[in-house]
Amino acid sequence: MKIKLIFFSLILLVNSKTISAQVKLLSLNQLENRIELGKDTVFVVNFWATWCAPCIKELPNFEQLGRQYQNQPLKVILVSLDFKSKLEKVVNPFVKRNKLKSELYLLNEKSEQDYIDKISKTWSGSLPATLIINNKKKTRNFYEQEFTWEEIEKVYLTNK
Repeated sequence: MKIKLIFFSLILLVNSKTISAQVKLLSLNQLENRIELGKDTVFVVNFWATWCAPCIKELPNFEQLGRQYQNQPLKVILVSLDFKSKLEKVVNPFVKRNKLKSELYLLNEKSEQDYIDKISKTWSGSLPATLIINNKKKTRNFYEQEFTWEEIEKVYLTNK
């Protein structure tokens, strides 16, 4: 009986560890490839960081967008711009604590200026920032601002 209890406890421990490690490292090229796979999908890609108060404030709005339009060709992707060294001790605990369910990545790039210019020539590098890509319509719109629920829903519906 004790062996069964230990076995099930180990399974729970392993599963809880897996659940909390949701954020994966991703390069900009990998992100672009990920987006290209969704031919008929609208991608809402939010760039955020754990140290950015406006980012944290708007994250629930992106989560709500993903939930509310889950039956439509929409994919919400949250890309953390925290330092890679913060992934295990800061980003993953933040994600777990806030119960984030969207597709989550930490951008693994060396030079900020390289990825900033590739994402949008108009991006100053400030956060929060959001990129909306509609592959079907071949549109790409960039927003360097914090979104309320009403604003992000309106922008999504306009871009879909």
